[in-house]
Amino acid sequence: MFRSSAHRLMCFLTFASVLLHGAVAARAEPAKEKRPPNIVVVFADDLGYADVGCFGAKGYVTPNIDRLAAEGIRFTDFYVPQAVCSASRTALLTGCYPNRVGILGALGPASKIGIAEGESTIAEVLKRRGYATAIYGKWHLGHHPQFLPIRHGFDDYFGLPYSNDMWPQHPTNRSFPDLPLIAGDQVVATNPDQKTLTTSYAEHAVRFIQNNKERPFFLYLAHSMPHVPLFVSDMFAGQTTRGLFGDVIEELDWSVGQVLSTLKEQGLDERTLVIFTSDNGPWLSYGDHAGSAGPLREGKGTSFEGGVREPFVARWPGKIPAGSVCREPAMTIDLLPTFASIAGADRSGDRLIDGRNIEPLLTAQPQAKSPHEALYFYWGRELQAVRSGHWKLHFPHQYRSLSGTPGSSGKPAPYQERAIGLSLFNLESDPGETLDVAAKNPDVVKQLSRLADIARDDLGDSATNHIGKNVRRPGEL
Repeated sequence: MFRSSAHRLMCFLTFASVLLHGAVAARAEPAKEKRPPNIVVVFADDLGYADVGCFGAKGYVTPNIDRLAAEGIRFTDFYVPQAVCSASRTALLTGCYPNRVGILGALGPASKIGIAEGESTIAEVLKRRGYATAIYGKWHLGHHPQFLPIRHGFDDYFGLPYSNDMWPQHPTNRSFPDLPLIAGDQVVATNPDQKTLTTSYAEHAVRFIQNNKERPFFLYLAHSMPHVPLFVSDMFAGQTTRGLFGDVIEELDWSVGQVLSTLKEQGLDERTLVIFTSDNGPWLSYGDHAGSAGPLREGKGTSFEGGVREPFVARWPGKIPAGSVCREPAMTIDLLPTFASIAGADRSGDRLIDGRNIEPLLTAQPQAKSPHEALYFYWGRELQAVRSGHWKLHFPHQYRSLSGTPGSSGKPAPYQERAIGLSLFNLESDPGETLDVAAKNPDVVKQLSRLADIARDDLGDSATNHIGKNVRRPGEL
């Protein structure tokens, strides 16, 4: 009897211990980690500030891009740091001013440099968090094997390694070699039929979303258009009153629609942040084959607003209130740290970057302000302008401007060199940079000049013979 009672007591205590241990373990076990959001960046090439409907485009329609703004947010003062291809894309992908990482201008087939191995791209940062990553379209951070996307965090790549005009059919430079189309790290075609590019990029994007619906992903859809030469598929040819340029933009808009419809079909709408913007302003010398900066001054290749201010829209259902508008200045360098934050990705071992987390701006949080005291605009190694608040100060520099009638039918018109002296503009009242108010605001000039000196010390400035203390070398052959 005693043994039986003791046995029953022992069994009871053992059973209670198991229950208690299970309960404690259940409490101690961390909750299942929430899946981070998918991120899609659609990056157009040479698309001007006024080249989509919600920013004032005429002669064609962009319902899908406009939908991103209507169901999300539109930034009115969003920038790139340099108004040229490689520098701009470097800034987006590394979160750095291009001067910091040594990639300037537009790298061509003869270039011997590219993105350095030690730099961290958005793709590399997000892969640490388990993201699938892909780029479809234009790369332009170096075309040699060690510089290609799959060596810098991207699982998949299909597209052109540099601009689509760097080929033997260039209207003014016939010395370019054959233009390679690359899949992964292999050339799969040369001088491809560019009428198929926009469609092919979109089809790759759709398949990538479908194949990775069960895990977080980063999709970088970097269109070659509307950079000249312009090409459009037969499906969109002749569809607008704006001619070939309008047809090209409507096909780009269609590609955005393909992404959005695929996200919806896969049940990923509320899990996905979608951003649309551009690498720099319109290439104005191409006339009817170029876009428009609207009320802004000049275009691609300048540090005026028409060159560096870009259309920017973003949609993230449940996170970004529909119909929001942000008028605070921000820049492509801010996307990497913002994506890292919303994904919960670790950047602790990465090199110094210049971008700041703009999640409060992106999600339209009340009273959110730009995290930057100043934004800097270089052309090559020359610091040409600085923006702080609604003020923008230009330092004396030369710039290119059209001298007469713009080009037409894919043929560019010549530029002439002009010069601007020290000039201050109030972008709130004068976004077209038409009225120099430096003489009336000497304290503002002094303050922005002080900020510029900080940039010169950090990043350098060829105009004042400054060598930056914190610049890094690009990758080299």
